[in-house]
Amino acid sequence: MNRIVREHYPVEKLPEDLREGLAVGQTVTITVEEEAKLDAESFDAKVADILSHPQPMTLREIRALVGPRNVTSEEAVTRIRALRDEWD
Repeated sequence: MNRIVREHYPVEKLPEDLREGLAVGQTVTITVEEEAKLDAESFDAKVADILSHPQPMTLREIRALVGPRNVTSEEAVTRIRALRDEWD
């Protein structure tokens, strides 16, 4: 995993959305880390570990574990309805 750290970085050089709440003229420390991607093997190992040691999880933690789905709500509803309707 790559990690970049910049100390004493001028607030003026930050993108607008990151400058919010910071005073002009200040300096900040910026840390940028690449998000790790789970492959199928490590995902299965992580799921097995969670199942063997169950602990309450927040919805945010669950979504982070599962990762992006790349499916809109409408697509999901269409798939579910198609599965449900195939039994009619």
